[in-house]
Amino acid sequence: MKILFVSLGCDKNLVDSEEMLGSLRDKGFSFTDDENEADAAIVNTCCFIMDAQKESIDQILALAERRTEGTLKALIVTGCMAQRYKDEVLKEIPEVDAVIGTTAQRQIADTLEEILAGNGQAGTGGKLLIEDVNKRSGTDAERVVTTGGYYSYLKIAEGCDKCCTYCVIPSIRGHYRSIPMEEILADAKSLAAKGIKEVILVAQETTLYGTDLYGHKALPELLQKLSAIEGIEWIRLMYCYPEEITREIAEAMRDTPKVLHYIDMPIQHASDSVLKRMGRRTNRQELTEKIAMLREVMPDICIRTTLITGFPGEKEEDHRELTDFVETMRFDRLGVFTYSKEEGTPAEKMKPQIPARVKKKRQKELMLLQQQIAFEAARDMEGRIVDAIVEGQLVGEPVYMARTYKDAPGIDGELFIETQRELMTGDLVKVKITGSREYDLIGGIYYESAE
Repeated sequence: MKILFVSLGCDKNLVDSEEMLGSLRDKGFSFTDDENEADAAIVNTCCFIMDAQKESIDQILALAERRTEGTLKALIVTGCMAQRYKDEVLKEIPEVDAVIGTTAQRQIADTLEEILAGNGQAGTGGKLLIEDVNKRSGTDAERVVTTGGYYSYLKIAEGCDKCCTYCVIPSIRGHYRSIPMEEILADAKSLAAKGIKEVILVAQETTLYGTDLYGHKALPELLQKLSAIEGIEWIRLMYCYPEEITREIAEAMRDTPKVLHYIDMPIQHASDSVLKRMGRRTNRQELTEKIAMLREVMPDICIRTTLITGFPGEKEEDHRELTDFVETMRFDRLGVFTYSKEEGTPAEKMKPQIPARVKKKRQKELMLLQQQIAFEAARDMEGRIVDAIVEGQLVGEPVYMARTYKDAPGIDGELFIETQRELMTGDLVKVKITGSREYDLIGGIYYESAE
């Protein structure tokens, strides 16, 4: 039996998908990317914002047609949208054979076997598998790595207790729950044995790791133990809430071998009034001090952040304050999202809601400003010697694509290496930067003896 597995949404969702793939593989299923070859399909959904929800629905509807035609013998929906809109999915899309919640995914293989054994007709009623959102999620199977063989995401916690007013995640993913350190280390060792060289730590919030299990922030200890694993060369930190980043964490990043001087720190805004309405636990002054501390401890740190523009009640002066903050802080990497009105959140009922055209205008202004900052930063890299990890080669050219420590896969820039030397995906090389092209860098292999 061949399974088409569609994973949507964030990298945390991708880890869930890889664990479910492991469970299915252990039951003897194989996988295909071609829906024409598939005997069954599974969609791991996302609903963080409206666009993600629409993408999930469109994917399910497309596969539901194939289920009706009989070319698919089973269709299962899981993930965040399945958890949030479980009843609606079964009612509105009767072709779905089962809806599996975010903490019931260990049942994926048994459920699929049951559906296939029943050989029922599409539309005869789906199975609902929903458990307490605060239960332990995940499976016991060794996951199937889908990221290309040299980097992988390592989920260290589940859920969130922050309850920002625009976010549905706590209701879908439950309270903050750290994964025991021994399990994380076992997962990392397994990844290293497969040839993974870069592990990227993810959670709804990585900086709080261990507070529920060990009574303190255990991230520094986790970083040290991960760094000791043979084969792991790069450790990257994502989703670090600014109010939880301590000097101890910063110094652990600086002092622990293999931990990259890169941090993803979503701040969402810089106007105190907007931050308060968002339910964020920081203000502009504290953000300024936190960024200064990080740059003091690690002068070469790369700071990535995300912003939300057009939040309900955001005035023009709030937007100007945010623009000024971006210009002053000069973030290395920055993404801007327009506010998405999410059902069931406190922000849904806040007044006034900002018109879409205003949100888009403000987003464009911020991105144009950041573009200028990023292009200047790329030009300033010329002449520097950096470590890079090779991602692949341009077809028919002596040019390789790579990433520096400043570049997380899929969201940041690329480094193009011009060389006659044969490189392999996953190789770590030293590169001298010779130029830039917008967000991307250009360089050549650095040979110390040639300098």
